[in-house]
Amino acid sequence: MKYYKVVTYGCQMNEHESEKLCGILENLNLIKTDDDSLADVIVFNTCTIRENAERRAYGNIGALKKLKRDNKEKIIAVGGCLPQQSGKAEDLKEKFPFIDIIFGTHNLSEFESILKKRLDTGKKLIEISRDEYKMPCSVPVKRSTYPSAYVNVMYGCNNFCTYCIVPYVRGRERSRTPEEIVIEVENLIKNGYKEITLLGQNVDSYGKDLSPKVDFSDLLKMVARIEGKFRLRFMSNHPKDVNLKLAQTIRDNDKICNCIHFPVQSGSTEVLALMNRRYTRKEYLDKIKMLRRTVKDIAITTDIMVGFPRESEKNFKDSLTLLNKVKYDGAFTFVYSKRSGTKAYEMDGHIDEEVKKQRIVKLVALQNKINKKLAKKYVGKTVEVLVDEFNEDCGYYMGRDERGKAIHFSSKTDVVGQFLDVKITKADGISIYGEIV
Repeated sequence: MKYYKVVTYGCQMNEHESEKLCGILENLNLIKTDDDSLADVIVFNTCTIRENAERRAYGNIGALKKLKRDNKEKIIAVGGCLPQQSGKAEDLKEKFPFIDIIFGTHNLSEFESILKKRLDTGKKLIEISRDEYKMPCSVPVKRSTYPSAYVNVMYGCNNFCTYCIVPYVRGRERSRTPEEIVIEVENLIKNGYKEITLLGQNVDSYGKDLSPKVDFSDLLKMVARIEGKFRLRFMSNHPKDVNLKLAQTIRDNDKICNCIHFPVQSGSTEVLALMNRRYTRKEYLDKIKMLRRTVKDIAITTDIMVGFPRESEKNFKDSLTLLNKVKYDGAFTFVYSKRSGTKAYEMDGHIDEEVKKQRIVKLVALQNKINKKLAKKYVGKTVEVLVDEFNEDCGYYMGRDERGKAIHFSSKTDVVGQFLDVKITKADGISIYGEIV
């Protein structure tokens, strides 16, 4: 074996876990490739949060049938949330009998031994642990997001939102110790990383299972005390747990970005109750006021869905009025999709697909309108940008300011990984352009 390929679906959590899979494979002296035909090992790291991600995974796995037929030595592995879900491993085995390894989220740290077992025995394997999740902290990591890096602070979720499969496939909340996290971040900063994003399904629940007790605000302060110039971000938050202490921690620590991802999911109190979100529209808006009162010029982004079971036209309009009221700096908008195994799957009152499409179009149009107005306010300002990448297609470098806005500009030299002051000269729709000061 010489080459490998890892295909990722889903969120930042999955992206970081794919970095760990890459680390395991490179530890076995395999070389990364994007060529399916060249790869000796192809790993699909799947996601079940959205129906579209699951559908794409099935399509891409199926597309390898001919390659596997032509080269029986090629190893195809499917891991992540999809096979961890009850009944899905058997479904994968039946639909795609050419898959060599099926493994769950709970088995990521064991992937090296699973792969070796497949090579030694020649037998197809299904490794789905239902035991307590082993946190894969000591797994080698092949990072792919320089100058930024992800760091897990906890795994799992206890919230059981009725639309969400995460607690069933990732288990209950388990926190890493603050000492482990601080050491990992210190090493990243020493190795030149300039932005750290702390990850958890609900970071605001961090530390509830630790003794002695330490909460997420305490952890942020510990990480912010690490020497060196870097930015500190975190996601995702649950509105029911965000409090004044967290807002004050953001305000009082220069390294923590004035930016928070604050998923609302719906602007309707009635729908929020059906979702088991455990806050009302008023309580959510009160926390928005608290954040903006405490942290000057804080950027607030959100997740919001349409078409949840029993969502009436009035409920949907409540989401539109919420967007108009809050004026988010960005929003991930999506259509509710059924997830077998969740409470919402069993509800009555599922919304017609055409109605969902009409609602998402209206929601996206409104948020785009808000985005354009906010982008124009940037013109004339000078902001500090951390440069992420060079886009060869358009010839611009792209970086983000503290508030997470993507800014495009030209440079005659390679500036990826640098902090630069950029004066904003143009806002073309939602795209922002500037020049180095």
